[in-house]
Amino acid sequence: MMKQLQDKVAIITGGAGSIGKVTANLFLEEGAKVLLVDLNEDQLKKVVAELNHEHVAYCVADVSQSVQVEKYVHEAVRLFGKIDVFFNNAGIEGAVKPIVDYPEDEFDRVISINVKGTWLGNKYVLPKMNQGGSIIMTSSVAGLIGFAHLGAYVTSKHAVVGIMRTTALEAAPLNIRVNSVHPAPVNNRMMRSIEEGSSAGHGEEVKKLFEAAIPLKRYAESIEIAKLVLFLASDNSQYITGATMVIDGGMCAQ
Repeated sequence: MMKQLQDKVAIITGGAGSIGKVTANLFLEEGAKVLLVDLNEDQLKKVVAELNHEHVAYCVADVSQSVQVEKYVHEAVRLFGKIDVFFNNAGIEGAVKPIVDYPEDEFDRVISINVKGTWLGNKYVLPKMNQGGSIIMTSSVAGLIGFAHLGAYVTSKHAVVGIMRTTALEAAPLNIRVNSVHPAPVNNRMMRSIEEGSSAGHGEEVKKLFEAAIPLKRYAESIEIAKLVLFLASDNSQYITGATMVIDGGMCAQ
């Protein structure tokens, strides 16, 4: 049976994080060549070693710096000859504080990575991407609804939707599809940080409150997000573009 991403080349930013790593593994299983992009070289090396596959490589880059974004795009083409799939996934959660107490420099940092980094990714990948390609951008349920004390993160993830819709319209003549994915809380490092930031020393209780607010009563697992990203990367979703793909256990239906 033909693999879903046979001979396709994918870039995954935030490649050292849990969603990035699990998605890379799925992409490799489905026949893709993958370039992982992240800031921390040690973590990238660790992930590449764990994936243990001949068709995975990495590039250290700060997604908020245009020169470094150009570098990872160039590296993907140099190594693998083309770009078919771009999982524009890098992002940070920032501090957990009310807007009135939120540090301005922390707001700037979240916006520079989550908004500017996402925008730069599309800006530099799009001209190098094959016709019929797919861009998948990681937003969040926080890109569709509000959450107290996560002002910078919520703002940034709403902005991702604006970038996605604009890029979808501009890329449509090239038959390149652009969509965003909107996970509920995922059982990973980022949520541990948000739980602990919400109430220091009481992370487990915060987790229970979050879970209670989700109709399916649990967090998503990284593999569940990865399977949606694979669907959007593959030709199985060839008429889907400009869409906000919600994967939230029913959270936004309330």
